[in-house]
Amino acid sequence: MVGRIRSAKNSNPLLEQPISRVVCLGHATQEIYLVDHDDFIVKKDSISVGEKVYIDQVSYQVGGGGTNAAVTFARHGHQSILISNLGTDSAAEAIIDFLIDENVDTSYLNQLDGQTGTSVIMLDSKTASATTMTCLGVAAKYKNLTASDLSLANPDWLYVTGLGGDMEKLLEFVEYAKENQIQIMWSPGKEELAQKKKVLGLLSDIDILILNQKEAKQLVQGEILEELLARLSPYVKTLIITDGANGAIATNGQESYRLAQYEPKKPVDFSGAGDAFGAGFLAGILDGLDFKNSLIAAAANSTSVISYIGPKTGILSANEKFHPMPIQKLEI
Repeated sequence: MVGRIRSAKNSNPLLEQPISRVVCLGHATQEIYLVDHDDFIVKKDSISVGEKVYIDQVSYQVGGGGTNAAVTFARHGHQSILISNLGTDSAAEAIIDFLIDENVDTSYLNQLDGQTGTSVIMLDSKTASATTMTCLGVAAKYKNLTASDLSLANPDWLYVTGLGGDMEKLLEFVEYAKENQIQIMWSPGKEELAQKKKVLGLLSDIDILILNQKEAKQLVQGEILEELLARLSPYVKTLIITDGANGAIATNGQESYRLAQYEPKKPVDFSGAGDAFGAGFLAGILDGLDFKNSLIAAAANSTSVISYIGPKTGILSANEKFHPMPIQKLEI
């Protein structure tokens, strides 16, 4: 275990809303961005093997779905707790310091022998396209994570991102959460989605599921968002399916909405866009917003995040004012 948070907020003064405790379960990694305006274009002929390439910018960021969600809830004034694995290197210390500065509770982080997960991202600044090379290091280890931490953390919500396909470990946390009246939001990774039957069998215990269109098509047949929503929504209480610049669709069983893009804005970096939508939605719910306005908050958060390099700079807080956006109520 590593050091506890320096200061904990016990209220949400921005909205005068009771605070919630949220445990985020997922990766914590360092991200190194190599940014250039032309040298990362696919099939560009001017780069040869062994050549030195000069680029425009290097940016060091904290990444991982677990940290993206945790910072979102903390910026909304909620008690945000992260369960994850770090190494024993300088990258781990930098991540811990960053999370503490963001008021994320780091007392449930584990430092294991080995390297902290690291991604190197080659980002084309003209198109926002990127190639990512990742070494998960100790972030790929899950056996040491224990659901008993939920007893100590005593959260209202459990927000789960990818666990490398370890469905047994995921089930351990889900079962404990349901036995203890902890609500669950799940943003599964590709390794989980590859296990279709297990995922579908687990959805009745999930309160909110968020996927993108491609991921939803791995679970049910369909092409357009409306088809995917109709076929997947019977499995889960609340379902959100995103589709990048094409917006999103969502239902909670009582209301359904189709969202367009929050606002036309040139993207800088798509990293963390899905995490921003999912965590932004739940943060809206915790702030006391209704279903529709939580979706608007999610769309605004995602749009803000992709306007910066890295997944954290653009994360919004609870005092943001949202402008009207194209959102249509659907007949269920």
